[in-house]
Amino acid sequence: MIYIGVTGWGDHYSLYPPQIKAGDKLEEYGSHFPVVEVDASFYAVQPVRNAAKWVRETPENFRFVVKAYQGMTGHQRGEISFETKEEMFAAFKESLKPYQDAGKLAMVLFQFPPWFDCKKENVDYLRYCKKMIGDIPAALEFRNQSWFSSKFRESTLSFMKEEGWIHAICDEPQAGDGSVPIVPEATNQSLTLVRMHGRNVHGWTKPNSADTNWREVRYLYKYNKEELLEWKERVLKLAEASKDVIVLFNNNSGGDAAGNAKDFQELLGIEYEGLAPRQLGLF
Repeated sequence: MIYIGVTGWGDHYSLYPPQIKAGDKLEEYGSHFPVVEVDASFYAVQPVRNAAKWVRETPENFRFVVKAYQGMTGHQRGEISFETKEEMFAAFKESLKPYQDAGKLAMVLFQFPPWFDCKKENVDYLRYCKKMIGDIPAALEFRNQSWFSSKFRESTLSFMKEEGWIHAICDEPQAGDGSVPIVPEATNQSLTLVRMHGRNVHGWTKPNSADTNWREVRYLYKYNKEELLEWKERVLKLAEASKDVIVLFNNNSGGDAAGNAKDFQELLGIEYEGLAPRQLGLF
């Protein structure tokens, strides 16, 4: 089955009535989409009570893609806020229990930074991550082009299959070493993840300036119908290779992710059952 959603649930203003409170957004989100990516887990290992709350606020068949903590993927340079890596992984796994107990954990997403290139020590670290996360479904997203260079592409895909990684396939700007091409190959028969980052080449690598927050422009992009139709064909083929395909739109610097997710759902002719009841608007 193909599941479509977006990354996070707080900023997608087109989904919510104007009077809605921040704490009520996830419940309303669940009336639109059957899956969401949890981004808060990247910035800090979340208390179990947060996951338990989010589980309670979503329908029975809802699923979460939980982003791996930044200390686990090397985004957080310098010292981590745990005594050991083992302690860090254990704390993160503990934070997943409410999702697991409710049957709502789709996967954990390990997104590695642009400087995480294809070399032996990094391959070894991927093996370590897979060992530490155990039998929890885990997706792998690269941000360095070297993994899919002509020299390493087939070896990277073979490694992911052998180690049991779910391929997080990306649509993103082609901006040199710090971006990856579209590689629509499933590496896991159960799950494949697709993340739609937009194609804003200028914003992808533009550093913060005095008057511009990089995060406000990086994902500033709206997919047109032709681009979504290209992805329709890719996703349908991926659905032949994996039992379930999750497509998450992350192009939300301009508030376009939710609309594009709805557009894509319409192009695929999907109507989801078991969504939460939708709140009524003001009129």
